[in-house]
Parts: sequence; C-alpha cells; structure tokens
Amino acid sequence: MSDASLPAGEACATSPVGGRIGFFERYLTVWVLLCIVAGTLLGHLLPGTFAALGGMEVAQVNLPVAVLIWLMIIPMLMKIDFGALGGVRRQWKGIGVTLFINWAVKPFSMALLGWIFIRHVFAAWLPADQLDSYVAGLILLAAAPCTAMVFVWSNLCNGEPNFTLSQVALNDAIMVVAFAPIVGLLLGISAITVPWNTLLLSVVLYIVVPVLLSAVLRRVVLTRGGPQALERFQGQQILAQPLVIAMLAVPILIQVYGNSALAYLLNRAFGVPHCVAAPSALIGASNFFELAVATAVGLFGVHSGAALATVVGVLIEVPVMLSVVRIVTVSKRWYETQTV
Repeated sequence: MSDASLPAGEACATSPVGGRIGFFERYLTVWVLLCIVAGTLLGHLLPGTFAALGGMEVAQVNLPVAVLIWLMIIPMLMKIDFGALGGVRRQWKGIGVTLFINWAVKPFSMALLGWIFIRHVFAAWLPADQLDSYVAGLILLAAAPCTAMVFVWSNLCNGEPNFTLSQVALNDAIMVVAFAPIVGLLLGISAITVPWNTLLLSVVLYIVVPVLLSAVLRRVVLTRGGPQALERFQGQQILAQPLVIAMLAVPILIQVYGNSALAYLLNRAFGVPHCVAAPSALIGASNFFELAVATAVGLFGVHSGAALATVVGVLIEVPVMLSVVRIVTVSKRWYETQTV
C-alpha cells in the first residue's frame, strides 16, 4: 500500500493556499500563444527595436529578459519560508528522483532520440551536412536542467516552494561540475569549453538576485501586514525553416513528456507527496536554455544546426510545460489514491 496520501498534508503545509485557479491562470496557454504571435509580428514590423533589445546582453544572457523573469518569479519566491528550508531533507526521495532523471536519464535519452529521429527517421528531409549538428544541439539542450522558469511551473501546480528552490539550487551546483563531462562524453569532444560566464551570470541573475530580493520583500510584507498581506502580493531563421523546426521538435516533445511521466510515476511509487512530485516532474522535463544556446553557439557557430535545435527548445518550452502542469494538476486525485 502506498502511503502517499498520509504525508501529503504535512509536506504541503507551506504550499500556496487555495486551490481555485484564477481567470489569468486558467487561460494562460491562450495568452502565451497570443504573445508568441504578437512577438513574431512585432519582430517583423519593428526589427530595429527588437534587435536593440536582443543586443542588451552580457555573456549571452539577455538583461531585459532577466528583468521580466524577476517580475514573474519574485512573487512566487516570496511564498518560501527560508527558515524552513532545512526541512526539505525529509523529501530526499523526491530530490533523488529528480536528480536521477536530470543527470542519469535525460542527456542519454536525448542522445538516443536524436540518433533515432535525426540520423534515421527524418534524415532524408534534413540537410545532410547538419545532421550531427542537430543531434549535438539536442544533447546540449538536455544536459542542462532548468532554473528560473521552474518556479513558475511549480507555482501553477501548487508545488512545494521550499523543495523547488532547494532542487534548483542543487541542480545549479551539479551543473558546474557535470555539464562539461556529460556533453563531452555524448558529443565525443575531449576538450569542451564551457561558457562559465554564461553559467555563473545566469545563476546570479535568475536565482541569487531574485531569491535575495524576495527574502527582503517577504520580511517587509510580513512585518507590515502579516501572512494575509503576503497572499495578496502576487526570428527569421525560425520562419524560414518550418519543416526543420517541426522535425527537431519531435524528439524534444517525446523527451519532455517521457521524462516528466517517469519522474511522476517514480515519485508515486516511492510514496512522495503530490506537492513534491509535481515540481519534481516539471524540473525533470525542462531545460536551461541560456547555457544550451551559448554552448551551441560557442562550439558550432550562431548559424549552425546545433544553435537552431536549442532555439527550438526555447520556442516550445512554455506551451509544452503548461500542458505538463495541466496533466499533473488534473491527475492529483489519482496520484494520491492508495494503490495495492
């Protein structure tokens, strides 16, 4: 008998309050699709403006995007009781499942999927001189677990915020030592140069800065209004190659749904509460695009198939992850049902 339903209440005690989904969250997929369409049109109508925004970057990290991510994740990080982070060690099973998916399954499964679809199934319709580069881009995408956007996905499915922060921090630490060896092994490159400036700056901008800001804001809000106040604080290449984009998206989609399902089912088998299993599945499926794109550009060039493959991951990330959020949310009752 699984005891998943017994610890769930205790483990989710610090989860966001309330189960009703607001109007904005309910139709978030629609807003995202509208933004994609609007962004594409504006990019054609105002190319100079968007080129200027795109050029505001340091070490391949776009600063306007970083600010927008802060606006998204700081309200969510404010829900975290930083004094309770020590209790996350009780969720070692969920952490173990996520680490297993991120580092023992994800890069290697993507290498297999890339070999199947790029080198064989779709090979006749893809540029022959770019096949290896496409596969390399997919591997780079899978070898870097997601960071900041995970807070958004976790919040949407009422995931345990302390677990999410701890898991992201742990993944960042592992990336520093594991990214280069795994990529080097799968790509057959003996001396891979990791863009450390991109990796470290991304961690600072997407994790350290918003965490510090949210901790300060949380203290201010709690001091002034208490817990109740806290709850109220809330391209051209793409268009030119639609068929290539669609074919590159296939292995990415299979991996996202496959890895999230595997993490979700493993957590259920181990009796992990849903508020931990949900963000675990989401962290296991998403990617750290800044690092993947920067490495692809550094190794293969900005116009390479590898760079294009990593950009495809960026394009489909939001709608695909929203669908995973939906799946883990609607299946909560099934997840928490005791099974023999």
